[in-house]
Amino acid sequence: MATEAELASVLDGVRAAVPALRRNGQESERQRWIVEENLQLLEKAGTFRAAVPERFGGLDLDVAGQSRLISEIARGCPSTGWLTMVWLTSTWCVSLYPDRAQEEVFAGGDTRVSIVFAPTGTLTPEEGGYRLSGTWRYNSGVGGADWDLLAAMVETPDGSHQELVALVPTGELAMEDDWHVSSGAATGSRTVSADGLFVPAYRTVSLEEAMVAATGDRANTGATGRNYGLLGYILSGVAATLIGIAQGSYELFLERLPGRGITYTDWTDQRQHPVTQQRLAVAANKIEAARALSDRWHEVLQRAADAGGQPTDAEKAVIRGQTAYAGQLSKEVVELLYAESGGSVIRTDVDLQRFHRDIQGFSLHALVQLGANLEVQGRVLLGLDPGTYFL
Repeated sequence: MATEAELASVLDGVRAAVPALRRNGQESERQRWIVEENLQLLEKAGTFRAAVPERFGGLDLDVAGQSRLISEIARGCPSTGWLTMVWLTSTWCVSLYPDRAQEEVFAGGDTRVSIVFAPTGTLTPEEGGYRLSGTWRYNSGVGGADWDLLAAMVETPDGSHQELVALVPTGELAMEDDWHVSSGAATGSRTVSADGLFVPAYRTVSLEEAMVAATGDRANTGATGRNYGLLGYILSGVAATLIGIAQGSYELFLERLPGRGITYTDWTDQRQHPVTQQRLAVAANKIEAARALSDRWHEVLQRAADAGGQPTDAEKAVIRGQTAYAGQLSKEVVELLYAESGGSVIRTDVDLQRFHRDIQGFSLHALVQLGANLEVQGRVLLGLDPGTYFL
C-alpha cells in the first residue's frame, strides 16, 4: 500500500497539472472529450495507478487518499475530475473479480476502467460463460478506458433473475458518438452496445455479492484494508468530485475579484462590500463542512475494511445521506459564487460558468439525488429499515 511519501508525490504531480487542466477546459468541452494533455499529465503523476492493488504494482491508495486525489483534479477541471472518479472507482471494482480477471486487467500496472450500473443488458448462459447483449447509455469515459463494467440480467434455472456485472475490453464494444449535452460535455459519456459478445464466467460477478465484497476465487479477501462497502466507496468518490469543483470555483471567484467594481453603484472594489465578504465566508464554511463530513464516512469505511468486515446497513444508509448532503453543499457554493460574479460570468472564456454548469449536471446523477439519499438516511435515524438493498 502507498506510503505517505508516495501519496504526497502523486498529489504534488496533480497540483502541478491544475493550471493546464483549467487552461484546457474550454477546448475539452468543445471537442466533447478531455484533451490529450490532461491524460498525459495525470498518467505522469501516477493517477491511474492509485486504485490498482499493490500486488500488481499499483499504489493501492486508501479511500481517503483516492478522494483527495479526485478533489484536486476536479478543482482544475470538473469533467476531468468526474472521469478520474469513474476510472479509479471502477478500477477498484475489478479487485472484486476472480484472480484470473484481475491478472488480465492489471497486467500493465495501471489501467482505466469505466462502468454502467443500470442493468440494460442481458446475459445468456453458455458453456464457459455468457453471451452479452444490450445498450448502455451515459458510459462516462469509455472512449479512454481499457475495460468496461456493464450490468446485465441473467435468468437463473429457477426462473428468477440475477444482476451480474460483466467485465469486457472496450475494444469489443460498439460506441456511438452521441454525447451532446450542456453539462459534463468533456466526459465523453457515450452509448455503448454489444450483440452476442462472449464473456467468460470469471469476468462476471454478482452485484449483490459485490456490494458486500463477498465475491470469491480471489486472493485479496478478508481484512486487506481495501474491501470497502462498494456503494459507500463509490459515493465517496462522487462527493470528492463535487467538493473539488466547489474548491475550484472558490479559487476562480477570488482570481476575478481584484479590480472589479459593482456596476451602477459607487462600489469600485467588490472585495470591500459586506455582502461579498459574508457570502464568501458562507462558501468557505460550506466547503469545510463538506470536507468534515467526508472525514466521518472515510473513517467508517476504513475501520470496517481494516477489520475485514462491512459497515452496518445503518452506517451505509448514513453514508448515502452524508455524501449526498456534501454534494448539495458543494453545489450551493458554486451557485452562490456564480451569482456574485456579475454578468460577465456567462462568457464561455470564463471558467466559472463551466464549473457551474458541470456541477448542476453531475448533481443530477441518481447516486447523489439529495431527496432519495436523505430519505434512506432518515429512515434509519427513525429506527426503520433503509427501504432499499442498494447500500
